Amino acid sequence: MTELNEGKRTEVVDRVVKTIETKFYDPKFNGVDIRNRFETAKPEIIRQGAPEDFETSVNDILKELKSSHVGFFHESKPRVSGRIAISATFTKDQTKEGERWVFQDVHASGPAARAGIVPGDILLRLDDQETVPPSAPIFPLGSSKVLTVLRADGTTRRVQVEVPGAKSKKQPVVVPGAVVSAKKLDNGIGWIKITMFPGMVGVEVARDISAAVRDLGCDRLIFDLRGNTGGGMGCLRVMSHLCATKQGVGYSLTRKVAQNGCNKEHLPRFDRIPDTKAGLLPLIFRFATAGRSVAVFTEGLGTQKHHGKTVLLVNEHSASASEMVAAFASENRLATLVGNKTPGRLTGANSFKVGYGYRLALPVVQYRTWKETVLEGAGVSVDIEEPLSLDDLWRGKDNQLAAAARTASSL
Repeated sequence: MTELNEGKRTEVVDRVVKTIETKFYDPKFNGVDIRNRFETAKPEIIRQGAPEDFETSVNDILKELKSSHVGFFHESKPRVSGRIAISATFTKDQTKEGERWVFQDVHASGPAARAGIVPGDILLRLDDQETVPPSAPIFPLGSSKVLTVLRADGTTRRVQVEVPGAKSKKQPVVVPGAVVSAKKLDNGIGWIKITMFPGMVGVEVARDISAAVRDLGCDRLIFDLRGNTGGGMGCLRVMSHLCATKQGVGYSLTRKVAQNGCNKEHLPRFDRIPDTKAGLLPLIFRFATAGRSVAVFTEGLGTQKHHGKTVLLVNEHSASASEMVAAFASENRLATLVGNKTPGRLTGANSFKVGYGYRLALPVVQYRTWKETVLEGAGVSVDIEEPLSLDDLWRGKDNQLAAAARTASSL
């Protein structure tokens, strides 16, 4: 990454402001005078020495928009959260080492799991730098990081995590090798874990979800979306397995459509995930002129024996598309939600070039449920609160999954 002179940095900052003013989904910018904030801070921003400091200064102001899916990064080395970069989430907790970051959701076949990290491991150092809350650990895509962790048996280990590079500069995402896994628990309860919904339409993940439901053949199911980072419309398949008929799920609106007035009943309807990738072509033609203002309906898969006996397991890291699932299940009483309230990170975003290899990730659409609930910044509350127990993790137990199983047994 080449360090820019002050003139070029000024150009980048000006393009950031212009992009926000024309593309951000909320024309009121959540009450922030974004142009004035950048103009006031610009002299200090452009004088920052290292490229990393320049990025941090811009991102500090972007945080004032109080919206998810916002970020400023250089496409040569995008910085993303741990849940995306290494397929693992953290929770902060009091440990015998003081307040520390503790690995919470560690998705199978992801970079953290491949390095030997397990839930309950306590992060002590990142590249020999002590890492404590509130400073979050950062894992640049395409980097190699050495983590020092404290294990449940009291031993300290150093592990090397290889962070994959981004396949797309526009949407830097790391997809674990397998995103759907399933097994039968005691009492004949089916457990289906989904770590994310990769792909815009999600043909493959939808197929894998339906295969898991079919192969388990259980009359009680747990859909485990803990740590699910979201993604595309593959989430519709979970919602379609919760009800028999086509039902309104929600709809997305671009800034332009919202300002011009919109009747959700007149929006183009997305109500079927094709069986193969060849089926994507008709969808491309169908939605080519719709932009990102679309109404979402379930697929109408028919009556299934687990209907009314389903649990949805979520936590504070179940974001984006997984929150669509949680809200749909909650508002229509189609599943019992167990775990922790979701984070309220649900908007549709794009990233835009702002010069010299820099990009600005920005929300461009707002999502509303069919019952007009805005989830961004609000999240979805659970029916049965079950906080994660670090003590149980260290004993090799999953108290949240156990609570979900108890709930499923009682349905």
